Amino acid sequence: MLSIDRCTLEARVADITTLDVDAIVNAANTSLLGGGGVDGAIHRAAGKELLRECEALGGCATGDAKLTRGYHLPARYVIHAVGPVWRGGTHGEADLLASCYQRSLEVAREANCASIAFPAISCGIYRFPPDEAVRIAVETVIENLPRMPQLEQVIFACFDHDMFERYQAELQRRQAPPSKPV
Repeated sequence: MLSIDRCTLEARVADITTLDVDAIVNAANTSLLGGGGVDGAIHRAAGKELLRECEALGGCATGDAKLTRGYHLPARYVIHAVGPVWRGGTHGEADLLASCYQRSLEVAREANCASIAFPAISCGIYRFPPDEAVRIAVETVIENLPRMPQLEQVIFACFDHDMFERYQAELQRRQAPPSKPV
């Protein structure tokens, strides 16, 4: 866990669909109409109403994010963020992934969310290298905290222990060293 001002950042091995937070982020595809992995799990848990609302949104560009209600989820909202497919790292993938996190935080701010949970966007079937994805996720969240005065809690919901360890290591790396006695 990492605390920065009034906000805590933590990693958990968790099913994101069970988290009681203001918003969960969905690693969505551009259609926003559901798919595999976390996207499919969120759509199944939220119910048919989520699909109906997503149909009305008209899709979402890679690197962007859109808000819907959470319906049958414990979370009030779902923020659908479209991450990039890894194509070797030479097609702006890192910038697009950072944009997903930044846009998700902006959408959360507009909805006055105090807590948000992120999955490892683009790390499943989109094949983004996990170490780089984790670094981008944590860095982008930390960089945006000054513009997020309402945000109190960020959870990185990890699908397995390996991803949890990666997030834990990145959060610890960013922990300020203890001050030395004078």
